[in-house]
Amino acid sequence: MTNDIKYGVSTWLWESPFNTQSIALFPKIKKMGYDLVEIPVEDPELINGQIVKKALKDNGLQAVVCGAFGPTKDLTHKDTAVHQNCFNYIEKCFQLCNLWEVDFLAGPMYAAVGKARMLPGEERKREWCLAVSNVAKVCAMAQDYGVSVALEPLNRFESDMINTAEDVMRFIADVNHGCAKVLLDGFHMTIEEKNIAEAIKTVGDKLVHVQVSENHRGIPGTGLTPWADFADGLRAIDYKGAIVIESFTPEIKELAGAVCIWKNLAESQDEFASQGIDFLKRTFN
Repeated sequence: MTNDIKYGVSTWLWESPFNTQSIALFPKIKKMGYDLVEIPVEDPELINGQIVKKALKDNGLQAVVCGAFGPTKDLTHKDTAVHQNCFNYIEKCFQLCNLWEVDFLAGPMYAAVGKARMLPGEERKREWCLAVSNVAKVCAMAQDYGVSVALEPLNRFESDMINTAEDVMRFIADVNHGCAKVLLDGFHMTIEEKNIAEAIKTVGDKLVHVQVSENHRGIPGTGLTPWADFADGLRAIDYKGAIVIESFTPEIKELAGAVCIWKNLAESQDEFASQGIDFLKRTFN
């Protein structure tokens, strides 16, 4: 596993939304020792893909594209116009994937983030079936672009649909399309999973991307995450993808409020990134 793992960091650690000027972060990210940068595409219209492509090449960085799914991009909404808005957005993300030579789009695209309710059984089944149908359409689009989709389980406070590795594998079985893959995020896993290593084994070769922070969203290695179990799980499935730090800055109030970060998690965001990669390399190398 050692020589195959790449290390990355999300630009959400510093700013939101990502825009063309965000390429100013790339030299710093590279200097810290990262192999790739995870780009959260909140609004594709803010991004000049060609300029970003050149900046990636100039700094020797690969990219990962992560989608952002709020109420206007909800594949379980009762209004089909909202579905179409989401499809249009996802297609723009696929285009950026192709431009930046990324082979999957990551994120919890099955429903809007923050949709966490106590639903009657029949309504929950209806939403599940609607999500399955619409994600199958997304997978067909992905196939046309030569990419996959990495579906991310979220914790119970952010989604009432897919919370665990077992949930996402059941969902993928229902979608029944080869382009449906998995992203696992250690933050959500520390809330929802009984055993990190076993959860990783549950998704097996469907796992194409890993995000990490601490159980408190802070610097990896400063909390309660069972990192040895994490490494054992990835080793057991011979994981060869990336491990990316995803956390957020409290300086962007709207973003911080959405993810409930009420205080600084490090002396600086640069310290977060530099200490984080040092810990990850010691853990997974």
